[in-house]
Amino acid sequence: MGFEHQLGRRYDLDWLRIIAFGLLIFYHIGMLYVTWDFHVKSPHAGEWPEPFMRLLNPWRLLLLFFISGIAARFMLDKTSKQAFAKERLWRLFIPLFIGIQFVVAPQTYFELLQTEEISPGFWAFFANYSDPNHVYSVTTPTWIHLWYVVYLLVYSFILVGISSWIKALINSPVGRFISQFPAWILVLVLPVLPLLLVRFTLASDWPTTHNLVEDWAKHGASFSMFLIGYIVAKSPNFWRAIDQMRFWSVGLAIGLIIPLSLLWLQWDVFASWATQNPERESLLLLARIGRVLYAWLVIAALLGFAQRWLNKPNRTLSYLTSVIFPYYILHQTLLISIAYPLGKMDLPLVIEGTAVVGGTIAGCVLITHFIIRPVPLFRVFFGMKAKPDKTGEVMK
Repeated sequence: MGFEHQLGRRYDLDWLRIIAFGLLIFYHIGMLYVTWDFHVKSPHAGEWPEPFMRLLNPWRLLLLFFISGIAARFMLDKTSKQAFAKERLWRLFIPLFIGIQFVVAPQTYFELLQTEEISPGFWAFFANYSDPNHVYSVTTPTWIHLWYVVYLLVYSFILVGISSWIKALINSPVGRFISQFPAWILVLVLPVLPLLLVRFTLASDWPTTHNLVEDWAKHGASFSMFLIGYIVAKSPNFWRAIDQMRFWSVGLAIGLIIPLSLLWLQWDVFASWATQNPERESLLLLARIGRVLYAWLVIAALLGFAQRWLNKPNRTLSYLTSVIFPYYILHQTLLISIAYPLGKMDLPLVIEGTAVVGGTIAGCVLITHFIIRPVPLFRVFFGMKAKPDKTGEVMK
């Protein structure tokens, strides 16, 4: 997937998509080592990595949905709605089906093995994996980390139905009036408003579940960012404003994350203290607003500096653009399949962590490069084009 702009190709957005998926892979590796729920846990899990994980958690997926909205705009502007829908089915539904039926099954196997719900023997488990009469404590078959693909597919089809209305709004007097707002409003205010609305209307009643029909707060935030990306994708005023406000964005993000990080270290204590007295609840409100602002400010800063520093082609970018989606599909199954047996070996943290990181990256690279890329059918199964672009997929 590449991004085209009226001024030329947007290589910076290609790079940001790769960076976003790369951060997601490392975040999921980190989930082995924190106290939060995950499919399997390392014996070294503790609270020590959690402050670093919280730096990524508010914005990593919002950035992906924002970039996906931009990509949808470029694609819909170049083709018909019917062709766009067909392409989304081809590039998202097929990998999703293959992923659910085959790729993620080992994750559930090791999860149930760690809780001692099943006995060792993957193929015995896999024989019952898709059997509706065989019930486990977790849903099978399941999409696990592929929920992003499910949501993106649904959002894409919704967009097909409403894209004409959105374009009409963009080109209306109201849309043109809004696009002329000062840079600080375009960048620091307007994109945050739907996120704040979701946070204070849906989040308390609809915690994140990754269940498509019960995840309304997640949908509110993710779909908002998807639509914002679609709306601003080709707005010269927005991108000029992003550039002008890049130092403000990064400065404000740093200014927010310092007090927020201190609060997050003792969040339960702080929340309990704040709710005991109505006069203190405003502090809790400010902390929650600060988290939403921090999430968008990081995204705005990344967009601004990437536009300055990364909007240039190279052969590595061409290759990574083509393979990053298979990496995403494969990575969590690989890291869990590697981490579970290593956890039984009582290895030092440095050795175990290095093996998990190295094995996950090596597995993604080798499987994609030598197994998926050369075979047209496998390429389709993992969301790649059946045939490589003439100018793409060159390893530097």
